[in-house]
Amino acid sequence: INLDDVSNLDDLDRLHIVPEKICFRYNPGPELARGNAIIGKPEEAKYGMTKEQLMTCVDWAKKKGISYIGIHTMVISAELELPGLLGTISMMFDLANEIRDKKGVTVSFIDFGGGIGIPYRPEQDPVDIEGLGEGARKLFEEKMKGFDHTRICFECGRAITGPYGFLVTKAIHYKHIYRDYIGVDACMADLMRPGMYGAYHHVTVLGKADAPKDHVYDVVGSLCENCDKFAIQRPLPEIKTGDLIVIHDTGAHGHSMGYNYNGRLRHQEILVHENGSVQQIRRNETLFDLFATLDFPNLKENTAKVTKE
Repeated sequence: INLDDVSNLDDLDRLHIVPEKICFRYNPGPELARGNAIIGKPEEAKYGMTKEQLMTCVDWAKKKGISYIGIHTMVISAELELPGLLGTISMMFDLANEIRDKKGVTVSFIDFGGGIGIPYRPEQDPVDIEGLGEGARKLFEEKMKGFDHTRICFECGRAITGPYGFLVTKAIHYKHIYRDYIGVDACMADLMRPGMYGAYHHVTVLGKADAPKDHVYDVVGSLCENCDKFAIQRPLPEIKTGDLIVIHDTGAHGHSMGYNYNGRLRHQEILVHENGSVQQIRRNETLFDLFATLDFPNLKENTAKVTKE
């Protein structure tokens, strides 16, 4: 169990739960010199607990006889530069030493959270993974004497899955007012990051890789939210109705963040194998899926009838 707040100790006591393994999430607050735009300043973030609260949690775990105790944090996201990633490692190594010095506990593992980014923009370089590993090794040798059996890890979901997913959508409308818009049949319900974070995702037009990018568009979805945009003032080739638009690097935060706002039905997923064969691994949702969890007289029968018709 990974506890995010000291009040969770009362929950465990109330439920008579004493886990064999436990972890505590740390929020360094203003002590962290370098934050990250996506996560924000730690002292303004909702996650984790203070160092004093974390020490209280360690005392609780000791009293309960829990021998497997870990520490965790998440202070940066989508980071490409080594100083931020290595800074998180250094901070957590210092915390592990403080826990051992003050509480006599050698933590069993340290989880640095996510943070390893991917190059969403073509001009960006990927994280130097070998450099990160070498830097982590040097910090471990420098700071972690006596922690030979302590496991250290990152959560690498974005780096592993992100670059290998693509959202393919069709241009179904255009609009020329104060700027030029291309409306597509996808929306924020299919990819939330641009609307939620203002995040950049590279956009290409199928079959027009070599065409000049001599038009500037906002590429938008159909939700009644002005932030429902995949690209803002993006130089692209001329887009015609029916063109397929490919939004890159959606493997980590695409379908996994999907939702049914405005009654939108979530899309299918297609897996392309290494040999070029194609397999549908998730079907398109139907109206029946949209109403499946409602408990209302005759609703399922009527919905099934409408779907069949």
